[in-house]
Amino acid sequence: MDESTAPLPVKFRFLHPVWQEHACAYATEHSAGLDLRACFDAPSLTVPAGGRAMIGTGVAIEITEPGFAGFVFSRSGLGAKDGLAVAQGVGVIDPDYRGEITVCLLNTSGEERVVERGQRIAQLVFMPIRRSRVVACEELSDTARGAGGFGHTGRH
Repeated sequence: MDESTAPLPVKFRFLHPVWQEHACAYATEHSAGLDLRACFDAPSLTVPAGGRAMIGTGVAIEITEPGFAGFVFSRSGLGAKDGLAVAQGVGVIDPDYRGEITVCLLNTSGEERVVERGQRIAQLVFMPIRRSRVVACEELSDTARGAGGFGHTGRH
């Protein structure tokens, strides 16, 4: 296994008893993300139709290798079947953040949804990052696309 495929060392601090009931592990051998679970003390929490809920995951992390960050993505089944998705699209866990990872779930369905204690609500993926060096300028180079955006190339 070379360095590019070796597992990234990440320290996990488990902050809630849910993690004594469930292992923090990849679901399959080739899963890209670790499942994050709903960590609250009540048996369940209701998210109203069109509403949002901030849900703690009971996990804090320390990425021990520079050049990486954590990204919180929706779970495909939860979004497609129940309409529960990460509200901001993707959550970014900066490498210097040490607090609990919290997921803001948005209910995009037309009816209320129930999230149960310990339910898998999102997935955490680690990816390389590269910071930019801001270079102020008066003009940018020309391209065939130019400033064309949102659907400028047509539908088909």
